[in-house]
Amino acid sequence: MPIVTHVRAFIRCRWTHPLIVTLALAASVYSPEMAFGGDAPKRPNVIVVLADDMGYGDLACYGNPVIKSPNLDKFATQGMRFTQGYSASGVCSPSRSAILTGRTPYRNGVFNWIPENSEMHLRTSEVTIATLLRRLGYATCHVGKWHLNGYFNNAKQPQPNDHGYDWWLATQNNAAPSHKNPINFVRNGKEVGEIKGFSSQIIVDEAIQWLEKERDKSKPFLLSVWFHEPHLPIETDPKFQGNYPDLVKNDPDKAQHHGNITQADDAFGRLMRTLEKLNLVDDTIVIFTSDNGPEGNGVKGRPRGSTGGLRGRKRSVYEGGIRVPFMVRWPGRIPAGKTSDQPVVGTDIFATLCEITKTPVPKDRVIDSVSIVPAFSEKEIVRKNPMYFRCPIAPEEFKISMRQGDFTILANPELTKFEMYNLKADVKQTNDLVAKEPQKFEAMKKALQKLNAEIEAEGPAWWKGKEIAPKKKDAKKIDKLSRAEPSGERPALAGWCVFASNGHTSSRADDNYFFLPELCQSRPLPSERSKSGDGGSVGRCIIDRPLPSDARNGDGSRSTTPRFSILNGVVTRTAKLGSFLYS
Repeated sequence: MPIVTHVRAFIRCRWTHPLIVTLALAASVYSPEMAFGGDAPKRPNVIVVLADDMGYGDLACYGNPVIKSPNLDKFATQGMRFTQGYSASGVCSPSRSAILTGRTPYRNGVFNWIPENSEMHLRTSEVTIATLLRRLGYATCHVGKWHLNGYFNNAKQPQPNDHGYDWWLATQNNAAPSHKNPINFVRNGKEVGEIKGFSSQIIVDEAIQWLEKERDKSKPFLLSVWFHEPHLPIETDPKFQGNYPDLVKNDPDKAQHHGNITQADDAFGRLMRTLEKLNLVDDTIVIFTSDNGPEGNGVKGRPRGSTGGLRGRKRSVYEGGIRVPFMVRWPGRIPAGKTSDQPVVGTDIFATLCEITKTPVPKDRVIDSVSIVPAFSEKEIVRKNPMYFRCPIAPEEFKISMRQGDFTILANPELTKFEMYNLKADVKQTNDLVAKEPQKFEAMKKALQKLNAEIEAEGPAWWKGKEIAPKKKDAKKIDKLSRAEPSGERPALAGWCVFASNGHTSSRADDNYFFLPELCQSRPLPSERSKSGDGGSVGRCIIDRPLPSDARNGDGSRSTTPRFSILNGVVTRTAKLGSFLYS
């Protein structure tokens, strides 16, 4: 008998106290029968696949003429490919937090990449899509990189299971010592030890195992697959490097990078074929995107990703740092082979999944996410708040950008300097319109000031600087060392370093130092000491920690020095260094 009939019969009986009737109606609303059985529509399965440091131009279906990505290219023809897809930040952890919460990172508190032993984490006061769907009866699983806490697999901070995942296999940040034979995976709270193979394949192996054997098949599912590829430290199976024989011979680092994307593409293809094998394709929406733009300068070392010609790279709030591949497949709901030029952002995944699973969006907080479901039928996406991006470690002076319609405005943290571009006419951001369109600029500036103030007022206070600021005694010591002239008898902790404005670093010292561009705070030195040869400026670096044997230099080459360098007066205090190697 339908639930409504039960309730009507109950009301007709002589015991009809208003409280009892209310309780009966409430029970009917949350009945599992109503959610997953009876005449109610079946809720779809959900898979969200996230690449790490994959640039806008890193796939053949986004115009790359060299990289082979046959599985993702096929996927692009089966659903909708967005040409203006964005990550929520120019760096990893914030983008991930926004996907799960639907809230811009400075609201949810994960404003920057998270080193080990950092107090920054995704708090349990935030409501994730995994938590919401698990409450509705979904089976939930996360496999791959997590990077949403500083104390990973530690009761001090929430873990994936605290944010809605029943089953998880994850690392705090990157696969270590590299993508090959990683040793730092944790499964459901237990360290796994070394796993033979390459990271993306290992992650998909786990996803397939969960789909086939571990999940409750009576429930719909949410599966998050967050690859490490093509993030440093890159290590690629020779069989995937073999797709690029000329590069293997002439530019082996580039072969490593391109093969790394092909390696992840192959793993993605195995996952899609598993859905076919299990007869799940028609019942599953699959979303693919990336957490930010490509690492490095793109011309040397293993980070050789492409922005597709856009300005800026990883960490930047120019388009190249935040515009990424974004594709969605949902058979029967999204026509195959469609392309959309509507702007969408990773944050929007939250509201989109809420709509298609008929999950109420939380009303007790600001949700920046909007559903992109209208775009699936080529209707306009309605956005209440402009898209807001902020990255405190952006290499340029502009750390904030906001997109509204076809226009984007960039600003420094103090909101005293600005640039403005019409992305429809100038996607490469070469023509600053601040002086040319003063009325539009004033409107954009006021909108940014208002939105920025609201966001800053809501987020936790830890973003205001203490996260990376050195202690006073350390700052004084480092400042003294940084001002010392280099000589054969200089202090053991001092050295010279060079870093370019795009975040690429290289050594000017006798030793082969390792650098962290995200910690750079340049102090210009006399011109005779600032001939870096690559457009960079010379600063000082401080050698403060032993360097792990698997570390690489700023250009991706393997390091031979036994020390860990910290740039320009920023001290990191941690017992473990793995997460400090690459943001």
